[in-house]
Amino acid sequence: MKLRLQDLGVRGKKVLLRVDFNVPFDASGAISDDTRIRAALPTIRFILDQGGSVILMSHLGRPEGKRSPKFSLAPCAKALAALLNKPVQMASDCIGPDVEKEAEALKSGEVLLLENLRFHAAEEKPSLDPTFAKQLAQLGDLYVNDAFGTAHRAHASTAEIAAYFPKKAAAGLLLQKEIEFLGTLLTDPKRPFYAVIGGAKISTKIGVLSSLLKKVDGIFIGGGMAYPFFKAQGISIGDSPCEEDQVSVAAAFLKEAKEKQVPLWLPIDVVTADAFSQEAHVRTVSVQEGIAEKWQGMDMGPLTCEAWSKELQKAATVFWNGPVGVFEMPPFAKGTEAIAKCLATLSAITVVGGGDSLAAISKLHLEEHFTHLSTGGGAALEYIEYGHLPGIDALSPA
Repeated sequence: MKLRLQDLGVRGKKVLLRVDFNVPFDASGAISDDTRIRAALPTIRFILDQGGSVILMSHLGRPEGKRSPKFSLAPCAKALAALLNKPVQMASDCIGPDVEKEAEALKSGEVLLLENLRFHAAEEKPSLDPTFAKQLAQLGDLYVNDAFGTAHRAHASTAEIAAYFPKKAAAGLLLQKEIEFLGTLLTDPKRPFYAVIGGAKISTKIGVLSSLLKKVDGIFIGGGMAYPFFKAQGISIGDSPCEEDQVSVAAAFLKEAKEKQVPLWLPIDVVTADAFSQEAHVRTVSVQEGIAEKWQGMDMGPLTCEAWSKELQKAATVFWNGPVGVFEMPPFAKGTEAIAKCLATLSAITVVGGGDSLAAISKLHLEEHFTHLSTGGGAALEYIEYGHLPGIDALSPA
């Protein structure tokens, strides 16, 4: 058990709070989805209501250790001020004398957002400048991590900094919720427990698939992930995406699943196209028939949607990560939408991780129908695979 925000006395204290404001922007430079900012509100409000002040730290994008106006957190300060209905001060940097003065002057109930941590290379590579984490730590009295989306990174603001707060480094409300729901999947899931894993590449998810094989009662594999499995069984996949070096990995996984007697569901029909485009010619083929030369799989077909939805009705717990088709193109979004709609109707515990799966749920306005929507795709997968993460390990014990 880790120390929780509720265990800290925050009245009159400056709380250094690591959040994940790595939000997407549209072509005009406006925030296109503020979900991550909203996710941090309960923790921010808790600290303010208890009489503390908040110094927020976050990264945004990949500025590669250099200052860039394009990656400034200023729009996030504006968005947060509107959500909190109170001013949010924006710092010119995240360390340095000016920032120290701003932090020093902060009164109870006030909020200061530091500029993008990744304008400094030492955020991602703490060994480049060990004083970076120390300079951040000097700004606050207590440290709280609420950025689950970056908890799998051993960065200065997520791992190194906690050492400067012995017995005062705690998990925020969002991080606690993530640990609780994902921890339940690891230790005590209600059964049958099914996993639905999609996405483009098997290489990025084979670790979590192998780990799930020891925990679940069945796995559904869709999206680009499915093609190496088809190829391993001698099924023609045409021009579908396939990491050649992963075909043998898929074959070994099929064998292991069979030995462990864990049922594996792959698509039984596929929506194919003669080009990677929503204007392409489309036809649905059975997997046994195979995908024609020069054609590629773009989504799972209606028979698969029906079969999977029927099977998932039996579940008591479901973990879903990754779309099962090229869902950003409307003609190939039906499979992913079918999964989202099916899971939304279940009385089971439904936990979803990964930006694309969340985007599909959000597009259909089904957020309320899921038990837990994880804010970190990669972090959720690593937590399920390894059972711990650097950003959580670094926190003080309860």
